[in-house]
Amino acid sequence: MKNYLAFFLLLTATGASAHGPLPAVPSDLVLAGLTDSDTTAGGTARLCEQVTFSRGLRYGEAEANVLDVVTSATKADTPRPVLLFVTGDTFTGDRAAPELSRQIQDQAMCFAARNDMIGVRVNYRLAPSATWPAGATDVAAALSWIHGNIDLFNGDAREIVAVGYGAGAFHVATLLAHPELQTDRADVAGVVLVSGIYRVGKDASDSEKAYLGTDATQYDKRSVFPGILNVDVPIVLAWAADDSAGLVAQGETLKKTLCGAGHCPRSALLRSRDGIAAAFGLDGSGDSLAEPTLLLVHQLEARGLP
Repeated sequence: MKNYLAFFLLLTATGASAHGPLPAVPSDLVLAGLTDSDTTAGGTARLCEQVTFSRGLRYGEAEANVLDVVTSATKADTPRPVLLFVTGDTFTGDRAAPELSRQIQDQAMCFAARNDMIGVRVNYRLAPSATWPAGATDVAAALSWIHGNIDLFNGDAREIVAVGYGAGAFHVATLLAHPELQTDRADVAGVVLVSGIYRVGKDASDSEKAYLGTDATQYDKRSVFPGILNVDVPIVLAWAADDSAGLVAQGETLKKTLCGAGHCPRSALLRSRDGIAAAFGLDGSGDSLAEPTLLLVHQLEARGLP
């Protein structure tokens, strides 16, 4: 499949630049869209100059199992770290319109590319049609795809940092906390968890019930505790000043518990969290995840993995 993918990427880039017809697509791979026409919003167009999107790459059997990859037009001499974005306002989807959500996420993807990384955004199945642990297993499948294919984009599969945002933070943390959900080559080198729910209580929202079920006796078993305490990769934990009291409590509890287990995460209090782009300060809001995330990536690069 990798040979098909490399060949198809080359043909698609050529066809898109000439605005001609796209070649036939292998039945197990979908790739659509490229460059400027995908980044017409003002802020997105500015951030996404000199980067290239490869959209709709299929990593699983479900219709939702696709991911996007963004790379810098400037070629690096060595393989680059990978920033994997797993986002979602709720377990049932984003609050914003799909196009607006994509533009906001594109900005974060381009942040990765403009900082010498490969950006990957994963789409996954949503509740109520997909329930626990579908989100985590989709992330595992996407990671397996990245390990097998990211070298085609000059990415380094040894240096994957997964950024979980909102419901995505729960899916990333769940995968780390439940070894039984981890497939072959689904490992990461570090994680960034932003404003997630890590243990649902009896006051679960409709969205949480849609994903975790209505049986509250199952919530503890489906939480990230105690498995998250055994995670040995670096963790950056963040929430925003304008998050709800419940979200802030979730982040504070996770930090306190991790610190008590001797694995204290680096933490950040964000001024604003109006979308993943705002969390990275790309809206000019100031305090953001950009600095701690880049620091984490640079530390991973400095490890000198063989």
